[in-house]
Amino acid sequence: MQIEDIYSLYLQHPSVQTDTRALKEGDLFFALKGPNFNGNLFASQALEKGAAYVFVDEEVSVAGDRIIRVPDVLKTLQDLARTHRMQFDTLPGGKSRIPFLAITGSNGKTTTKELIHAVLSTTFKTCTTRGNLNNHIGIPLTILNIKADAEMAIIEMGANHLHEIQGYCTYALPTHGLITNCGKAHLEGFGSVENIRKGKGELFDFLRLHQGMAFVNADDPAVVALARGISHLKSYGAHGTDLKGALIKSDPFAEVRVEGKEEMEIQTRLAGGYNLPNILAAVCVGRFFGVEDSRIKAAIEGYQPSNSRSQLIKKGNNTVILDAYNANPSSMKVAIENFAAMKENQNPKVLMLGAMKELGTDTQKEHQGIIDLIQKFSWRAVVLVGEEFQGLGPRFIHLNNANEAGSWFKEENLENSLILIKGSRSMQMEKILEG
Repeated sequence: MQIEDIYSLYLQHPSVQTDTRALKEGDLFFALKGPNFNGNLFASQALEKGAAYVFVDEEVSVAGDRIIRVPDVLKTLQDLARTHRMQFDTLPGGKSRIPFLAITGSNGKTTTKELIHAVLSTTFKTCTTRGNLNNHIGIPLTILNIKADAEMAIIEMGANHLHEIQGYCTYALPTHGLITNCGKAHLEGFGSVENIRKGKGELFDFLRLHQGMAFVNADDPAVVALARGISHLKSYGAHGTDLKGALIKSDPFAEVRVEGKEEMEIQTRLAGGYNLPNILAAVCVGRFFGVEDSRIKAAIEGYQPSNSRSQLIKKGNNTVILDAYNANPSSMKVAIENFAAMKENQNPKVLMLGAMKELGTDTQKEHQGIIDLIQKFSWRAVVLVGEEFQGLGPRFIHLNNANEAGSWFKEENLENSLILIKGSRSMQMEKILEG
């Protein structure tokens, strides 16, 4: 079956699922497989739950007109997404009739995406990546979720190796792009900091080749370098040329001043001054697309962080900064420095840090770097979670996992303390607060 025929089926059944647990009657089911799962084994279950059609790439136990065999289910899903994306290229010269803004970077992708979505949604019908569905499966699903009446599309792109973002661009076809920053994330997969920059830069490479528009974080020299040669760009940041802003305070929430002729102050609910570039990115994108300042301000001030990202939580008479969705050496460093600078009634401070993953041969060096940073400040207590921290900073509290850290937290019965909880996603540091 050709992709055009599959697209005709999609137009009749424009809801796609890759997990039978979320399947609804009339959905298309794509039986994806990976190292630890095989969707082909659930073909029968998908039919029983009412799937209109089931796409498989192996022999399955059921047959019939609703089972469609393709060479590769993942490639078919991605090709279908590209076909749908191209339906929006209806202007002369094959130009997109709506902006497709792609966002990548080492840190702050999802927060920046959510802020931009909040801003653009005040004025436009905006479709965006749900949660952090930002990989080779999530991006096609996001594209296939864009309805015909959409006026804006925001696509978040995550990557842990070279040529990944380049691949995403072949079916997302972004018209606009933003790289939040280039830090030490996924070193194991990329192999080096230089490769991280090249990998993130694949988005700007696509824009440069296709005369796209870039939003450039002027405070990150690596991002500025990656943007060279792009004809259409807007620069934002503390040193931005098109939009300049500064942090007023970050204790406990980030308050920002947008400088220039149209000055604006924004009081956010985001814990941490390191959110300054994320906030300014949203202002820059909003203004570029003509969103009124009053709406930009209201959208950013109304944004409530969730899912363990820059959240400030009251736990008894303690104040907790939960920033545990993910961590790498770059984000860990700025989080610790921001936390150390906070006054918050001079309450004693407690660090609860989970290990950083995917650092490869740099694992010990980068964790030692965090230890060296911690030792520059005074703390009520430091709790280090995970084997990567074992043997480092012997005077600190070492625990194996978040459950043990949660028990320590409960037994310690902290009073009037300021607590930072941060770690890589697999460490599940948010469990510390459960119960």
